[in-house]
Amino acid sequence: MSGRQVRRFALHYGEMVAAMLLGMLVLWPVWMLATGAAPDGSWLRSATVETLVMATTMAVPMAGWMRFRGHRWAPVLEMCAVMYAGFAVAVPLHWTGVVDAGGLMLVGHVAMFVLMLGAMAWRWEEYAGCHRRPTITAS
Repeated sequence: MSGRQVRRFALHYGEMVAAMLLGMLVLWPVWMLATGAAPDGSWLRSATVETLVMATTMAVPMAGWMRFRGHRWAPVLEMCAVMYAGFAVAVPLHWTGVVDAGGLMLVGHVAMFVLMLGAMAWRWEEYAGCHRRPTITAS
């Protein structure tokens, strides 16, 4: 493991987080506008739905960025899956009253970032290597 690989790995993580945050900043307000007329007690405004929508607003642009950077579909889908995994654990905790809506968001998001780091470490070569967008040449 070289210093260059560690820097590439960290840069990759940072790029994915930046894409996620940008997606959340752009797509979350779209969701809020689309559901603005829904009453507070509606299923659209439930903590469960909103956390899954929040994860989606982060997963979609991150997946797009990964594809842009030349990742194969398998690692992209794997990374999207780990982004939802923390919520898969946290939602039942919310349903049973162990955590409130704020706790649901907190647990899900903390788990998201930790699990993403774990998935990246699992595929070290994928994320510590140099990824460039494939060049398309005329035939």
